[in-house]
Amino acid sequence: MRRNPAILAFDTSAAHCAAALLCDDTIRVERHEALARGQAERLMPMLEEMLAEAGKVWADLDAIAVGIGPGNFTGIRISVAAARGLALALGIPAIGISTFEVMRGLDAGLQDANEVVSVAAPRGQAYVQHLRFGVPQGDPQLIEVANPPEDIRLPVNMVVTGYMAAEIAAHFDAAANPTELSDIGRRIARRAEWRLVTDNEHPARPAPLYVRAPDAAPPKHDAPVILDA
Repeated sequence: MRRNPAILAFDTSAAHCAAALLCDDTIRVERHEALARGQAERLMPMLEEMLAEAGKVWADLDAIAVGIGPGNFTGIRISVAAARGLALALGIPAIGISTFEVMRGLDAGLQDANEVVSVAAPRGQAYVQHLRFGVPQGDPQLIEVANPPEDIRLPVNMVVTGYMAAEIAAHFDAAANPTELSDIGRRIARRAEWRLVTDNEHPARPAPLYVRAPDAAPPKHDAPVILDA
């Protein structure tokens, strides 16, 4: 992998299509379109428009980067499937970037050794994950912001970053770093670039990061029996 890879990054884990094209250590094109639905139909045309605007073609890319959630189930599946397909067709790696990494951003530095990063979840809840020096530690979980569980407490120098950070931190007498999701495509591209130039191994194939079960429930009654005529 060359030092300044060309990376096409995108995310549909929420009500948007967000994307960025990173070339020669510069964000050449960036898009963020609010979409409550229709991400599957809009994503590929958007990516092709961005490549054309930058004077690039698919073969110029060194890697694909994609947001893997947590977030909207259908949205995550759309973008992860697209990333896998593109990577396979182009013969390049695909890198999955979690919403926790996007929320934290690369500019956070390494000073916050023990962070609980918080991301908005449905019904006023939050997804949280422990990151140490920016690296995930253990699985994320879904919590009630007003009553966070004791098991997310960190022993020393705890910082809560992200969604409702001050409210969560108050329960643990921890420091708070409230931030919002912004520049999603750009952040995914930059995080993927950092992974490519610092990791010695080939990136694992991206997979959706789900924290809670789907809202849809199986039917309560048995399926109807179809009788032969």
